[in-house]
Amino acid sequence: MTLGPRPTATRPAVAGERWFRRYPATSAPRRRLVVLPHAGGSASFFHAWGTAFDAGTEVVVARYPGRHDRLADPCIDSMAELTEQVTEALLPLLDVPVTLFGHSMGASLAYEVTLRLAERHGVSPAALHVSSRKPPHRLTPRRLHEQGDDALIAEVRRLGGTDEALLSDPDLRDIVLPAIRADFTIVGTYGPRPADPVDCPVYAYLGDRDPSISVQDMSGWADIAPSHFRLDVLRGGHFYLQDQRESVTRVIDARMAGRTV
Repeated sequence: MTLGPRPTATRPAVAGERWFRRYPATSAPRRRLVVLPHAGGSASFFHAWGTAFDAGTEVVVARYPGRHDRLADPCIDSMAELTEQVTEALLPLLDVPVTLFGHSMGASLAYEVTLRLAERHGVSPAALHVSSRKPPHRLTPRRLHEQGDDALIAEVRRLGGTDEALLSDPDLRDIVLPAIRADFTIVGTYGPRPADPVDCPVYAYLGDRDPSISVQDMSGWADIAPSHFRLDVLRGGHFYLQDQRESVTRVIDARMAGRTV
């Protein structure tokens, strides 16, 4: 594995450029890792991932509307619509093998994008990586999006992974709340749905102290992975990624390169 200086994110010059922040490979890209963030999350949460992979890997992180440099874009509150938009934006990036990684809500989105690519475009990712989310047929959606702002903020705090300053400052909170509510609407109205299989390996990741998801829950992803499935349990809670970033990216890097881990 070759690690070293990597260029910072640049504005992609392709169709659908608003949807992705790209961290170009230092050599001609041999593969792409597409990262789909969690509910209330943004591309900036995964900034450090841009320099964590080998020189032939381009990292591409989704930029959901209604936050950061897409603050003026209307939020999306439907999984079907978000899947449609992300899939279409991804099509120009399929010139090399693509691996999908989704955390929490992003795991459900990654699964739906995988199905959409196969059904409409005859393409399967090299692998699907899902993190901290029950499989589609075992979901038990909560309707937090129908409750007040305080309930939403309490849930975000319970799960962690969001800058406390954004939640404590009334002005900043008013800015981020629409995106949080839209994402929790997606989470609260998606699933359960049939366990339609995918035609690629599936790797699942979970923190051993996740307050909402058990090992048994996460093991259910095997039902949609007839070709290959593996579950890794790491130390941490719902956002184990923060403390275990190096461990997770090292494993994903090895798996993309075809090394057994």
